[in-house]
Amino acid sequence: MREQPRGFERGTDGPKVIVAGVDGSESSLRAASYASGLARRQNALLALVYVQPLMTAGAAFGVPVADTTGEIAEGLVAEIRQATERVRGIWAVRWEFHTFRGDPYNGLVTAADELKADAVVVGASESAGHRIVGSVAVRLVKAGRWPVTVVP
Repeated sequence: MREQPRGFERGTDGPKVIVAGVDGSESSLRAASYASGLARRQNALLALVYVQPLMTAGAAFGVPVADTTGEIAEGLVAEIRQATERVRGIWAVRWEFHTFRGDPYNGLVTAADELKADAVVVGASESAGHRIVGSVAVRLVKAGRWPVTVVP
């Protein structure tokens, strides 16, 4: 009897791809650090994801938002590369940096789907507005599609 070829199966032998959302906030950088340690211990790929907002209030007044969010993404990559260099030789983590566009929740969902994530790690919300709309972390947990770790 021949075994049927299997499609993608999430998390069968531990996580192979861990998505960590980063936006430059302290909690997102702590989440990236936590996810980095998890990826190292599991020998998984760490996919760091920055979601660029499509439009902010500043864009309505002619502020160049794309340039600003692009600078944030470049700054995050530089910061991550510096951190990687500091621990080089102590331990290695395979990592990639991805930029998606949209609101943070939908951007992370798209990233997790496209990258076939086994786990998602995010920082706890530092915004008071999440009480009205719901935090990204809570919405990811409610989606029930991946194990989600929220780092304070």
